[in-house]
Amino acid sequence: MVDHLLNSARLVATTHRDPRPDASDISLLVIHNISLPPDQFDGHYIEAFFTGKLDPQQHPYFAQIHTMRVSAHCLIKRSGEVVQFVPFNQRAWHAGVSSFQGCSQCNDFSIGIELEGADHILYTALQYRVLAQISQAIMQAYPKINLSRIVGHNDIAPGRKTDPGVSFDWSTYRKMLAFN
Repeated sequence: MVDHLLNSARLVATTHRDPRPDASDISLLVIHNISLPPDQFDGHYIEAFFTGKLDPQQHPYFAQIHTMRVSAHCLIKRSGEVVQFVPFNQRAWHAGVSSFQGCSQCNDFSIGIELEGADHILYTALQYRVLAQISQAIMQAYPKINLSRIVGHNDIAPGRKTDPGVSFDWSTYRKMLAFN
């Protein structure tokens, strides 16, 4: 189901991934946000960042982050376009230092979805719709993931991360999951 849903996703290969220690233990969905440069949208910079090709000369902020090796399974752009960087059965590098219900290293057992956005800027209706569709497909494909195991990055890295931020409408998102 997930593969069918993501057939329309644009695939962008990254080396910022590796095998999971136990691919049968996928049990958490983590929602993130990202914008590069901060609070700016619709560029190619997120893809460059997740593939290790971000040019530090393009923006002063990039000089601080261009050597970081991070990725996500998917990015949902403001237009609703889905870009997939890492297959779900592999480990993406999205959570960093993290813990959920006493289990550390959340990358080992989680799927990371990035929304093109910022903590304080509203997400688009299309992003919520696409996120709900992908989330439902993930929940069907990975039954250990249920509503109580869908969290924000801030939930697994409190004090270190704030995304998806105050602008993310958890109530709307959860209602969409319940009614689709």
